[in-house]
Amino acid sequence: MVGDHVRERVSVIQSKTQRPVQFEVSEGTRDSIWNWVCSPAMLAVTHLFPSRFHDRPHVSTRQYARIVRDWVAAIGLDPSGHGTHSLRRTKAALIYRKTGNLRAVQLLLGHTKVDSTVRYLGVELEDALSIAEKIDI
Repeated sequence: MVGDHVRERVSVIQSKTQRPVQFEVSEGTRDSIWNWVCSPAMLAVTHLFPSRFHDRPHVSTRQYARIVRDWVAAIGLDPSGHGTHSLRRTKAALIYRKTGNLRAVQLLLGHTKVDSTVRYLGVELEDALSIAEKIDI
């Protein structure tokens, strides 16, 4: 948050690499966050997603995964096919399919090597050739 509004972009530190990764916060999400942080439950709380346990300041990644699993089940999807990591991969894959820009996806995912991004997305030679054919030079 900045003053009286929620930022449009934020960054998080990846636990695996300890590197910051930026991402966009949509308008609907910003509205929800604003309503949440202004609620009485958030008075004197320092973390956006506080833990229900007093010895932990925020929810764990395991608890976060459980929450996502429950949300997925609540909307009628199979939780085994939709988890925290698959949602991250889906967003990256959608950006790649729409733009064909591997470098942009690499930056958004926080990968240091484009080869990692290619493997992560499962990009095949056919995909690359298809994108290349659509570009007129």
